Amino acid sequence: MKRGIAGTAAVLLMAAGSMALAPPAGAGCHYGGQFISKCDGPIQPDGTWERCVGVTRWVPSGFSSHLVPVKHCALMGPGQHNSDLAFADPPTHIGG
Repeated sequence: MKRGIAGTAAVLLMAAGSMALAPPAGAGCHYGGQFISKCDGPIQPDGTWERCVGVTRWVPSGFSSHLVPVKHCALMGPGQHNSDLAFADPPTHIGG
């Protein structure tokens, strides 16, 4: 019984995490590889845009553990200096 509840909770958590990491409409995205997702928002009038990277975080939980999706965002574009490779590659806007 406990395993069924834990399994159901894990499935619901992953579904909620996927929705939380969903890109904004019209965003350009790359999926897979080192990250769950890497998505760019629309380019603003000043030439900047927001880039969000989805990664997983390991969470210990009693005698078990699970992965939880986590979203990190940063500003990209002219005048922005992101040395973190999670954000800097590619240095140009993803998509159209």
